Amino acid sequence: MKTLKSVIFIVLFSVSALIHAAQVNINTADAETLASELSGIGQSKAEAIIAYREKYGPYRQIEDLANVKGIGMATIDKNKPKLTLE
Repeated sequence: MKTLKSVIFIVLFSVSALIHAAQVNINTADAETLASELSGIGQSKAEAIIAYREKYGPYRQIEDLANVKGIGMATIDKNKPKLTLE
């Protein structure tokens, strides 16, 4: 029974760590992180995300990424589970 509890704890902890680690804060991430962690976002789009953020201030909602040239709602929807503003 003790072993089963330990296994359950390890699995839950691992899943929690993976979920937390997968989050990309679009208001603080650098271009390398954006390009490597997000699907459909290469280096130039990652730099455009940062340029937009620097020009207009922090993103207020994830959908604001659609204001960046070359990023559409399909790309946003595909990455939504990974994106955060905090």
